[in-house]
Amino acid sequence: MNKPKKFPEQTQTQPGNEHEMIPTPKLIRENYKGSGKLKDKVALVSGGDSGIGASTVLHFAKEGAHIVLVYLEETKDAESVKGKVQDMGGKCLLLKADLSDEAHCISCVKACIETYGQLNILVNNAAIQFPQDSLFDITKKQLQQTFETNIYPYFYLTKAALEYLVEGDTIINTSSVTAYRGSNHLVDYATTKGAIVSFTRSLSAQLASKNIRVNGVAPGPIWTPLIPASFNDIADFGQDTPMGRAGQPSEVGPAFVFLASEDSSSYMTGQFIHVNGGEIIGG
Repeated sequence: MNKPKKFPEQTQTQPGNEHEMIPTPKLIRENYKGSGKLKDKVALVSGGDSGIGASTVLHFAKEGAHIVLVYLEETKDAESVKGKVQDMGGKCLLLKADLSDEAHCISCVKACIETYGQLNILVNNAAIQFPQDSLFDITKKQLQQTFETNIYPYFYLTKAALEYLVEGDTIINTSSVTAYRGSNHLVDYATTKGAIVSFTRSLSAQLASKNIRVNGVAPGPIWTPLIPASFNDIADFGQDTPMGRAGQPSEVGPAFVFLASEDSSSYMTGQFIHVNGGEIIGG
């Protein structure tokens, strides 16, 4: 597997394009073998065009799930992921949508039901970040955009999905290592990721009696388009982890499979899996 320690300098604009990254992120291992853990399940994945979302899509498809891939504007990346799903023999519906608009979230869930007749797995994943060294540099506009992208859609999509989720179905939310240790240059982003942790734990308690599980994944530094689109200096990205390197999306996707599979994680709800290169974190 491609596990670079150093990355060549490169820049992009938000939200970033995977096909322009050097090196290209690894989304799934060539030797990953599915075992039908999600056979005939339907999964809706936000931000599924690249990075962790794309890895989740491919792992789900490898496990037999049908996919609804929601993306903002990165059509080339989204089409590439869809092509990979189809090469596996799977089905993938692409939906271009601005999930900060609740109406778009409702439309995405309706399109899923109209296409597949069911929804079993909701993955809330899409996010943005804008580094700022000072709190005074976080403008009202930036604050609103970060919250409207990173946490509001989790409410919107989940509310729309709950009309169709039944016993045994699951919701998986993407948080971040920054929710647990903070980040001095990503204060607003880390705050939204902390909100996702609380959202997950609270909703899991609300839905436990219905046997709808709500869990999450809290990745550390993972090589995704968000990185060159956010930072000017990325050469040493991820080297401050105990494992001394950044992770690949392919190393995160299997965590979503575990949480999505009732056979694997039926007694887990309100929990987070920390895929962060060895950083020891409470919670």
